[in-house]
Amino acid sequence: MRVLVVSDTHGNAYALRRVIESQPDAKIIFHLGDGIRDVDKISDEFPNREFFVVSGNCDFAAFCPETDMKIIENRKIFYTHGHRYNVKSGLYRIACAARERGADIVLFGHTHQPLCEYDGGLYLFNPGSLGSTNPSYGYIDFTPAGVVPQIVELKR
Repeated sequence: MRVLVVSDTHGNAYALRRVIESQPDAKIIFHLGDGIRDVDKISDEFPNREFFVVSGNCDFAAFCPETDMKIIENRKIFYTHGHRYNVKSGLYRIACAARERGADIVLFGHTHQPLCEYDGGLYLFNPGSLGSTNPSYGYIDFTPAGVVPQIVELKR
């Protein structure tokens, strides 16, 4: 199973649509904030996809949670935008929050910098930003051999 992970689209619904179209096997899409209106604009075009969305620091008047948990393929996923955990200053707080929740994977955005690390049983995954000058996104394959995360950098 493939899960698509995007963040920080910042009004670029076109890029979001393009990425979703490029990943037809990804039936689950996480949007990690700062662009949830972009999801609202295009989600009806993808009725066979399931969207999980959290709000970011630029999602004003958003009616989405700031954090949430999902279990996919027996893996607990904690997802958030990241600003409440000061991820621009380090990953300690978000890693602690994920571990407190018993998560196997933590998904976050906010920094606009892609990151894929494995630390003591926890995957830390930031897909970067689709709305930045160096756009990127990520996906995670859940396979019989385990979790296989991947960052994809887009050409401009």
